Formats: sequence, structure tokens, C-alpha cells
Amino acid sequence: MFHPFHLAEQMNDEYSTVAALLHDVVEDTDYTFDDLQKMGFPNEVLDALKLLTHEDTVPYMDYVAMIKPNSIAKAVKLADLGHNSDITRLDTVDEWAMKRQQKYLDAIKFLEE
Repeated sequence: MFHPFHLAEQMNDEYSTVAALLHDVVEDTDYTFDDLQKMGFPNEVLDALKLLTHEDTVPYMDYVAMIKPNSIAKAVKLADLGHNSDITRLDTVDEWAMKRQQKYLDAIKFLEE
């Protein structure tokens, strides 16, 4: 529940802050991009959110590569990856957690290049 707030605290402007707060909404709720547009969110935020919403049919690193050129999406994703790769948040660190962490660290490295 606090994950979006943690990301938003790391953002430097209004659009990236809003995108951080909403970054999982379309993936995790019944809200759609049309709903968010009708609520009045600006296109800059909606464009970033579309990039941040990972479609199951898109390979993970292809998804990350699409994010890279958009400064809002990139800032939010870097914060998201940093938070999600922090294994100190886990009760159990198993092989799955280590593989997940490595995937996220690889994505961070790619986005920061």
C-alpha cells in the first residue's frame, strides 16, 4: 500500500509524482487509461503510465527498453526497481527472490546507461 508513496517521494516534479502514485493502477485495478483520461490526468502522465504498464505478451527487457526514452516513466521505473529490488523488505530470501533481484538490477543498469 505504501509502495506508490515511497516512489512519489523520490520524484522531482508534479507529473512524475502523479505517475509514481498511479503506476500500478491499470495493472492492479479495474481502472483503465480512458478512466484516468476522463478524470483529467494530463497526456504526459498518461503516456508514462502506458509505458509503465507491462503487458504480459511483451518480454521484460523489451518493456524496459520502451520506458527508457520517456523521462517521466524512466524516473518512476528506476524508483520502482530500486524499491522492489531491496531484499531487506522480504521475510524470506530464496532463489526466486535472488533471481528477481538480479532481473531488476539488470533493468536498472540498462536504464542508467
